[in-house]
Amino acid sequence: MATETPATTESGKDPATTPDDHETGYLQPEIDLAALRSLLDGDYAEVRELVRKNLVENADVLEEAETLGHDEFRDRVRDVVVSVAGTGQTALGFPKAQGGSNSTGGAIAAFETMGFGDLSVLVKMGVQFGLFGGAIQNLGNEEHHAKYLPDVISGKLLGCFAMTEGGHGSNVQALETVATYDADSQEFVINTPTESAYKDYIGNAARHGEMAVVFAQLEIDGKSEGVHAFVVPIRIDNKPAPGVRIEDSGLKMGLNGVDNGRLWFDGVRIPRTALLNRFADVTPEGVYESPIESPGRRFFTMLGTLVLGRVCIGAAGNSAAKMALTIAIKYADRRRQFESADGEPEQLLLDYGQHQRRLLPLLAKTYALHFAQEVLTDQTHKAFSGENDDEDYRRALESRAAGTKALATWHSTRTIQESREACGGAGYMSRNRFAALKADTDVFTTFEGDNTVLMQLVAKGLLTGYASDFSDMDQLGMVRFVAGMAVETVVERTNVHKLLERVRDLLPGDDEWDQEAGLLDPNFHEAMFRFREEHLVSGAARRLKRGVDQGMEPAEVFSRVQDHVIAIGHAHVERLVLDAFVDKVQSLPDSDNKVALGLLLDLFALTTIEENRAWFMEHGRLTSPRSKAISREINSLCRKLRPLAGDLVDAFGIPPEVIRAEELLTWGDA
Repeated sequence: MATETPATTESGKDPATTPDDHETGYLQPEIDLAALRSLLDGDYAEVRELVRKNLVENADVLEEAETLGHDEFRDRVRDVVVSVAGTGQTALGFPKAQGGSNSTGGAIAAFETMGFGDLSVLVKMGVQFGLFGGAIQNLGNEEHHAKYLPDVISGKLLGCFAMTEGGHGSNVQALETVATYDADSQEFVINTPTESAYKDYIGNAARHGEMAVVFAQLEIDGKSEGVHAFVVPIRIDNKPAPGVRIEDSGLKMGLNGVDNGRLWFDGVRIPRTALLNRFADVTPEGVYESPIESPGRRFFTMLGTLVLGRVCIGAAGNSAAKMALTIAIKYADRRRQFESADGEPEQLLLDYGQHQRRLLPLLAKTYALHFAQEVLTDQTHKAFSGENDDEDYRRALESRAAGTKALATWHSTRTIQESREACGGAGYMSRNRFAALKADTDVFTTFEGDNTVLMQLVAKGLLTGYASDFSDMDQLGMVRFVAGMAVETVVERTNVHKLLERVRDLLPGDDEWDQEAGLLDPNFHEAMFRFREEHLVSGAARRLKRGVDQGMEPAEVFSRVQDHVIAIGHAHVERLVLDAFVDKVQSLPDSDNKVALGLLLDLFALTTIEENRAWFMEHGRLTSPRSKAISREINSLCRKLRPLAGDLVDAFGIPPEVIRAEELLTWGDA
């Protein structure tokens, strides 16, 4: 896309060219670094600058993670969290009445930028302000807000989010902890009834938490009303509260500055007002009341208010990828290796085609995810600020948040590993940050929702068209729903047939497929991404219906189609990411920065197609010659981006104090 609009330089110097540029007339753009950084910082530039300042002031915690003892480091992380709270950063997303700014978008941007620093600090902040504070804010009433939020925002009251149990991870509806209402005392009694019902992996529980938002099955007169949230004291004067047992979860693969623990409850009594009752309440006499009649919809409405965690984790995961690429690309632009046969000096690593292939497509996807995250942040802000409280809008938001989180955290894991390898043995040293990045982000793929489960959630929404009873459906309900309809209705709901007609118009005809022209055409990219997504949706609908029509049990049908369902999620989210990137680039005025971003966009689109070339060839959308042409074009794009790579990572605005990696970044002629 970008290469069709050659750029000229402002300096008047001859622009850099690549070996095959002389024939095309391509002119190498020069990046306006300040303008690109401003574009990436977006609407929350002031927030990001505050966070950068806080990161620099607490940069010592990165080294202390390697030098302090276990409990000492946990206490140090707590102190950093409380210190940052004193700057006003942690108040951004909370109501103005409690000293906040009511800026959900600002809070997400702050969390995203904190991903450049120590990730134990990041996660402890997420537990304290996002999960514990967010649950009180979004599930509680104004009395709860006034009672708890000022101390939560300041860090004076540290708390936990006690949802996960040893026997039940992603299946929150099956949690076993019980809250029984005692009408005589007007209290709830919290109990851990079985060995598998203890709360596990609970951040802030092992050492610092004083209270917890506990998710439990509400029982009234022997009847279960489903999972609800309660505010429960777990420590008094630094000792476990009566009836509460606490254990340390122990050392983890990473994030050891976060004090994860286990919680048991034995007859713990809390007042009736401890129920976070925005969506359901219990009268003093023990009458259950809720404005939402359907138990399933009520449950998913409560969980929907907590979507912010997934939005933030995906954003932070991409920040970790930015950090890894910054180190690896800067190193590759300094480190020399292997002189040529004719005695020329050793080449820089980044001049090697394979090294470009390793890092630059990952950089392109990181930029793509950045702009996709920007769209998600804006949509989340609108939903939580009340600008858009439409139910269908929120369902689509929950799906988008789930899919973006999964894609971004998988990308982070892959990018950090590739970047570490690209730095050789030096990348293996703890002081060069990769050890912490690898260990601390690994769990991002499974907390706030296992990524594979989240992709199933994305597919469920697409297959059911976010039907009115979408929230009530488990995966087997989805099978029954789709099987109970004519497949044409499912296709109509997802607009597959209309999109397929459009795709056929956009794709080149069979007689043109052996030509290389059009590979950088955004219409070609959109056609390929949409064809894959919509073909997968319609194909899965037909397989689900066929299985049920043949008399198979819904559980067996879903198991057999599960791989297809997950593929739908991948294809859909990748298409959303492409759309966000295209919209951003097309919205920019003509400039060298637009040309550079266009190169990244083309690289993201073509590498995604290349990664899925087998599927496209199986389905007649890609010939062997055209597939080879795509690979050649990717190599050409990498060569064009190579002179820009340093500026492209500098635009992330990562403070040098938190990059560390001094050993890696002082090689060669820097």
